[in-house]
Amino acid sequence: MQLANRSRDTNAFEHIFDRVCREHENEHRLTTVKHPWTNGQVERMNRTIKEATVKRFHYDNHDQLRTHLADFPAAYNLGRRLKTLSGLTPYEYICKIWTSEPDRFTLNPIHQMPGLNIQIVPPSDPSSSAIS
Repeated sequence: MQLANRSRDTNAFEHIFDRVCREHENEHRLTTVKHPWTNGQVERMNRTIKEATVKRFHYDNHDQLRTHLADFPAAYNLGRRLKTLSGLTPYEYICKIWTSEPDRFTLNPIHQMPGLNIQIVPPSDPSSSAIS
């Protein structure tokens, strides 16, 4: 079961969001107004991103920073081994779970690997085709 937290005072999309949560069997919890405390995971991830980017590199312009920030999730998910995942990267862990419980997934995570996800077929030999 997954959780989604948001403030109680936002009603604009409440009915749609609640319906989608129910359809996907997710529990929708509301936080009290002006008290949106979390368990610190977001703050810790933000610190990890900051340490890997602006505290480690100098950027001449915002475009360089944007490019580096866009590349960070792939580097983290494919390269960072986490103790909580028994030394696996997040991607390796997801693939491991997919092999044991594929019914939990709508897409094969192995097909979500960045890069060329195409099958390269060698061109046919032009001398072998007969043109009449």
